[in-house]
Amino acid sequence: MKIIDSHTHIYPDKIAVKASNSISDFYSVGVKFDGTVGKLLERLSNAGISECVVHSVATTPAQVDSINRFIAKSVSEHPDVFFGFATLHPDSDDIKRDVDNAIAMGLHGIKLHPDFQKFNADSDEAMRIYEAVGGRLPILIHAGDYRTEFSKPERILNVCRTFPKQDIIAAHFGGWSVWGECAKELADCGIYVDTSSTQGFIPPERVRELLDIFSGDRILFGSDYPMWDAADEIKMLNKVLREEEKEKVFHENFENLMKKYKTKI
Repeated sequence: MKIIDSHTHIYPDKIAVKASNSISDFYSVGVKFDGTVGKLLERLSNAGISECVVHSVATTPAQVDSINRFIAKSVSEHPDVFFGFATLHPDSDDIKRDVDNAIAMGLHGIKLHPDFQKFNADSDEAMRIYEAVGGRLPILIHAGDYRTEFSKPERILNVCRTFPKQDIIAAHFGGWSVWGECAKELADCGIYVDTSSTQGFIPPERVRELLDIFSGDRILFGSDYPMWDAADEIKMLNKVLREEEKEKVFHENFENLMKKYKTKI
């Protein structure tokens, strides 16, 4: 069966270990791999994954262009494997320019990480980003961290309601650990979610509940490389997916989403 990994991080070789260690420090969880493109390709092959989304996060506006050029270069070197998602930063002096540049580079979406980038997902400065994107690309947003307020699901729900035509992928099952009462509201809002960085923290029956809440049509498989091994994530997910859901979650939902944006699919 075809598998697409919708959530991986990559870094230039010379800083990959440092960047991966910063993730480890931020979450107080050890990362399994070094964050390099080479190691990602190795792990994809080991897990039987044919394609994946690659991205990184700018923690300052000055990093946006260089990161996006690195992602675009990585995609150009592996065009049959990588979908590149651009980074943006709310403090940029020209977000529309940054979005236009990302599209000109051939990138396929946007990745935001409110917790790393230290902005509320529904703040005025964040709204500038969504307005600049204008529905031209899907937006993947890190969702949920019990230690902060930046990416609470309620904030992402506000974004979804304010920009109902914008396709949003809320990572980590939409912030499964800090939902409060809004999980069903997120699902009803038409949001997509990915499975990344969830299965190692909750029992299989809870994962099954999440699959039922968001339905089989809006769930995307994601590993969160370099944090976890995609092969392990696939094995865990296969234990709880119903047979009729597998093709959708592992590749069809992502393909159907990206077809709307005239990508290489």
